[in-house]
This record gives sequence, structure tokens and C-alpha cells, in this order.
Amino acid sequence: MKKNILIIGGSHGIGREVVRMMHKDYQIFTACRTEGELNSLPVQYQEYDVLNDSPDALQLPEEIHGFVYCPGSINLRPFKMLSEKDFREDMEVNFFALTCILPKVLAKMQEGSSMVFYSTVAVQTGMPFHTSVAAAKGAIEGFARALAAEYTPKIRVNVIAPSLTDTPLAERLLNNDGKKQKMSERHPLKSVGTAEDMAKMTTFLLTDDSRWITGQVFKVDGGISALNIN
Repeated sequence: MKKNILIIGGSHGIGREVVRMMHKDYQIFTACRTEGELNSLPVQYQEYDVLNDSPDALQLPEEIHGFVYCPGSINLRPFKMLSEKDFREDMEVNFFALTCILPKVLAKMQEGSSMVFYSTVAVQTGMPFHTSVAAAKGAIEGFARALAAEYTPKIRVNVIAPSLTDTPLAERLLNNDGKKQKMSERHPLKSVGTAEDMAKMTTFLLTDDSRWITGQVFKVDGGISALNIN
């Protein structure tokens, strides 16, 4: 019998790539605002908006062996241009919606199961114009470590912290060749990340290949947080 993977927000970008990589060997359940690019794959889809729908509306399998939370934001503006509303909105979609969903999900998680959340490289590497998103994703990193400690050894919890990744969420930052080239040059590996790069790390953390890893934040960032090449 195939193990069950639940992905919140799996219709585009990283979530969609995780579905593509895992659907042959796992039963995939997705809950997202639109079906998007999932209609060509054998997955169970539920229309669900993390900001407007109640967690009680989630239709979950009896057993969950892997859980991925994909919703996020990229709100890059100078601090002086951000309002309290901006900070609250980033916290809502990145963090509070996750904490609202988790109690129902945790009740279904099985022994040896795994959770994967997403942060940003800007949490541990200070970057201008990232105050709001870094604050929201920083909450995820601290929360994930505490959750991993609380639920070990039954459930593993890990976080992926990408640098700029070419997904629909980052479209306005990468919507022409000039922007892509400029952003690529900032990274030691001279490229921006792809949804596939993040999905490969996600699938690794969901499977038994990573069975001795928990409470970690993995920087998948083209080397930008570790190497000073300028």
C-alpha cells in the first residue's frame, strides 16, 4: 500500500514539482486554491484557501506519512514603506495559517512520518528589503525546531531555506532575461534556483532516505549565504 503525502498549496511552483516527482510511488493529497497544473496528474485535489477556509473543511486521509506546507509570500520593500497590515498579512499566510492547520494534520501523522516547511535564506543572512518576509519565515524556523523536539521520535520536522527561486511567486522579480541574469550573478553558482531544485530536497526530507535528520534548516541557495565571492 502506498504511503500518503499531504501538500497544502501544490498546484504551482515547488509544490507542483513535489507532486510530479512523488505521485508514482505515493498517494498524493493536495489542498490549494486552484487545481492549476494538477489536472494531468493522478492526485486527490481539494479546493482550499488557507486564509479563508476553516481547517475543519480539510478532507484528510486516515493516515498521513508526509506533510508539506507551501503557501508563502515575497513582499520585498523598504521597511519605511511597510505598514502593520503588511506584516500581519505576511505572518498570516506564512505562519499563522500553518499553525491553524497543523492540529488536524498532526492527529493523522503516523510513526516515522515527516513534515517539510519553507523559509528563506534572508532569515539567517540579513538582506535589505526583506524585513517582513524574513520575520514571518523566521517564525517558521523557530517553530519547526520546537515542533521537532516536541514530536520526536514519531515525527521528523525540517525546513528548507531557498534563495530566489524561479516560480510563479517570484515572477515579478524574474520576468525578463535582464532580471534573471542580474539575479543569477548574485549567486556563486551563477543561477537562480528552480522549483525542481527545491522539490528534490523536499522529496529527500519526506522519505526514509532522511530518516536520521530532524530539526534542521537547509539552505538551498546557490551558495549565497556561505560564499563571499565579490
